[in-house]
Amino acid sequence: MPSSIEHHFADDDYVPSPLIPATAVAARTKKMRVFTNIAILPLYDPVRLAEDGAVLDVISNGRLDLGVGLGYRPEEFAGYGINLKTRASRANEALEIIRRLWQGEKVTFHGKHFHIDGAQITPRPIQQPNPPLWVGGFGPAAIRRAAKYGDGYIGPAHKRNVQMYREELRKLGKDPAKARITGSLHGVSWLVVSNDPERDFKLWAPGVMYWYNAYARWFEGTDTGFWRHLDSVDELKRRNLITVVTLEEAVKRIRAAVAEAPLESFGISIAPPGQPVSKVVHNIELFAQAVMPHFKQTGPGNT
Repeated sequence: MPSSIEHHFADDDYVPSPLIPATAVAARTKKMRVFTNIAILPLYDPVRLAEDGAVLDVISNGRLDLGVGLGYRPEEFAGYGINLKTRASRANEALEIIRRLWQGEKVTFHGKHFHIDGAQITPRPIQQPNPPLWVGGFGPAAIRRAAKYGDGYIGPAHKRNVQMYREELRKLGKDPAKARITGSLHGVSWLVVSNDPERDFKLWAPGVMYWYNAYARWFEGTDTGFWRHLDSVDELKRRNLITVVTLEEAVKRIRAAVAEAPLESFGISIAPPGQPVSKVVHNIELFAQAVMPHFKQTGPGNT
């Protein structure tokens, strides 16, 4: 399923409004699910987001997955006039409000951040009781939030996170066997398939270095973590931040990751920046034609 990442006030044309391209995809397709991965939830009015999400679910005939996270860039919160330190509690309140509205309640809510009287949305979403609410993040707090307020967890695909999420569900009286998890290849930012890996590593490496160092600047000084600046292409390869492999090796790596951490769907970045659109499209098509057929649909999402 296609997904979109939200950022604001950035020079590199990140999507600031992920529901808009998601709606465009939904209107042009019939079967694939559309996923915001992720929308920065503390920047939204939850009633407005619930309404927009419901309309998207109707347009897509019930194919919306709403993936949200907290965000971390001070510039984004400052631009919206929102205190960065309130992001966790704002997100918690918003998740509760959105779920209640999607499930048809007439909502009155007076919390720390949101004050709502008698809100009831129409139209209702197609999916019942509500479109899936996925909560993303890297640490224990995000996993606890996903278990308490969400329908699924988005995070790095390794066994520790899966076990932690299931344990949090158990503590809340929810069935750990029904845990819904979507993850990315742990330890790899980009996985590129190629018939000539050595050639294509040289092609993609400069764009990935630029991308990675932009995030390193964004993370510096935040409470999310810090990605150390890259000084050379050799360091990029040594730290396994872009892996350019044959089609067979890509299948092998994905199978190994899913075996370690069973997932409902598997998210992967396959088209690094810095190349013409034609090259990006070729890369996506190669992955779709040669790798994806090895992984069948297993439920509401895809492996």
